[in-house]
Amino acid sequence: MHSLLENTWRVVIKLGTGLLTTEEGSINVERIHGICRQVNLLRSRGIQVIVVSSGSVGLGMNKLGYDKRPSNLTTLQACAAVGQSILTDTWQAGFDPYEIVVAQLLLTREDVRARKRHVAIKNLFEKLLTSNVVPVVNENDSVSVEELRYRFGDNDILSALVASLVKAELLVILTTIEGLVDLKGSKRVVPVVESITPEIVKMAGGTSSSTSVGGMKTKVEAAKIATKSGCGVFLGCGKNPEILKNLFRGKAEGTFFIPRKIPLVSKKRWLAFFEQPEGSVRVDEGACKALLHQGGSLLPKGVTGHSGDFRAGAVIDIEQPDGVDFARGVCQFDSDDLANVAGRDTEEIRAQFPDRRRFEVVHRDSLVMFA
Repeated sequence: MHSLLENTWRVVIKLGTGLLTTEEGSINVERIHGICRQVNLLRSRGIQVIVVSSGSVGLGMNKLGYDKRPSNLTTLQACAAVGQSILTDTWQAGFDPYEIVVAQLLLTREDVRARKRHVAIKNLFEKLLTSNVVPVVNENDSVSVEELRYRFGDNDILSALVASLVKAELLVILTTIEGLVDLKGSKRVVPVVESITPEIVKMAGGTSSSTSVGGMKTKVEAAKIATKSGCGVFLGCGKNPEILKNLFRGKAEGTFFIPRKIPLVSKKRWLAFFEQPEGSVRVDEGACKALLHQGGSLLPKGVTGHSGDFRAGAVIDIEQPDGVDFARGVCQFDSDDLANVAGRDTEEIRAQFPDRRRFEVVHRDSLVMFA
């Protein structure tokens, strides 16, 4: 069994409106049934699952004949009230072949923030999970004006608060895109985010659609909340019918946000087993010795070559002079820049990159040894 699977026992899976509804606004039954099949697989391996499901307003809009999101709050509440029953019934139908019972939980901000409600909701989750029930959570849009006016962000923030509340190890946010994309740089998905810096926040663009109100910005905000509580966050494309299965095999494409409040050894476990490397660097004997026996970081001076086209923040393998992988870590240089600094002294590189504050290729804290 994969190490990630062995060390994860509670997961929150959030699905956005765009993922659960068709272009016409009807519910995507096939996709929900596919998620149910994968959730059953996780449960069969001892993992407790909470589903945070958007879609009630969008489904209600379709049922009531609206082709765009109404601005009137009462109309929105009516859409939510109509759509919620459709949504819950569809989830239960998807889980019926596996004899799994679902429980509908409609929450507001105060439910997860006010102390008395917070404790009551937490106890309810514990009771449902220990009873082998799958909680299906959504915002209580049909009665709460505040939730419709100041939304969680298509359930993104709600899912992070729930993950923190139940002390989940992993929050999986499934959407219609592959992950956090570096729009100003490589135009590719950022595979690992070790810290949500201002640069990461700037990457988070995106606007809401006619049915959903989330965007990449709220997903990054959700990741910030979850990772602060020690919960890892995976952001990936739910259109892939095997996304959850691939995730727990360490083969899913997407962005992983490393949790902050975890021991360093746990952080390195995520690096070792979650992410597939985008490239590799080869190092000399001196660098091998420093990494294997002296607790050092990988410096440009010890790099003799690299393969792959990757950017700063990508996970890469580290090879001995004979080409055998012996470590993995997060690279601090783009592959193009790495080609220019390989084999050079730090002071020489500093003159070329005066704005850089760190010059390690892979810092020791972001490095895991295979041997």
